[in-house]
Amino acid sequence: MQVYVLLVLCVLFWSANFVLGRFVAGAIEPWELAFFRWLGVFVVTLPFLLLHVKKIWSALKQHFGILVVLSALGIAAFNTLLYIGLQKTTATNALLINSSIPMVIVLLSFLILKTPIAKIQIAGILLSTLGVVFLVLKGDIHSIFTLSFNPGDFWVIASSVCWASYSVLVKFRPSSLSSFEFFITTVSLGLVMLLPFYLAQGYTWEREVMILTHYTWVFAYVVLFTSILCYYLWHHGIAHIGAGKTGQFTHLMPLFGSFLAYLFLGERLEWYHFGGIVLIFGGIYLCVGIKKKSM
Repeated sequence: MQVYVLLVLCVLFWSANFVLGRFVAGAIEPWELAFFRWLGVFVVTLPFLLLHVKKIWSALKQHFGILVVLSALGIAAFNTLLYIGLQKTTATNALLINSSIPMVIVLLSFLILKTPIAKIQIAGILLSTLGVVFLVLKGDIHSIFTLSFNPGDFWVIASSVCWASYSVLVKFRPSSLSSFEFFITTVSLGLVMLLPFYLAQGYTWEREVMILTHYTWVFAYVVLFTSILCYYLWHHGIAHIGAGKTGQFTHLMPLFGSFLAYLFLGERLEWYHFGGIVLIFGGIYLCVGIKKKSM
């Protein structure tokens, strides 16, 4: 039960990040938000990195390939592609695309890890996905025919595939590294990958100082909560209940996002939000509750 509570908190903090992202949209560009986010994490974790540098360096020499792949997927690409996509697509489209992550995780787990897919798990995925669709369409299923796709949607799709792939492939991370050692290793590598793309944007020194000064609280949140705490909780979930079950909790993001928008952005709660709650929690229960009892 504890791992499920921690995953709910993880998704709650991630959902708050979406609300925060809407607040700073237009003021902070995607490459800036991604780069300074991981630079902040690197600075915070640097003392720990220095204490374990020999162990981490040894793991890098032995497992360089998988560490580079995981760093590219989970650190450099995932959030950056999402930030870029959200500049060009609607929130409705992004949430619908994001709801596909659990299904992609289950499919990749089956193809790569040979993890069997139970019928009850498929039913749970479909039910919670229906809850997300019901929520973002505001209970009007006919409005799905009015949705249109634009280039931003493909950035969000790429982001979702990156995170699903990362969640499955993280099983192959070096066992010699602790969870936190693995995290700071991938952050360091991911930051190196992001650096040339960030520099290529040609931001001025004055602009960056202004942004860091004016939005210190934003970067503090994405560094401490969205990055360090959430990544720890997500990996804790994968280690204890597997990537497939952990992925189901991403369906809570649009639900939490709606409530947080109500609290902090003044958006209204409607009847369809509560209908979405029933479907989403029902689907998660089928995936992680009933199957667990039958084991």
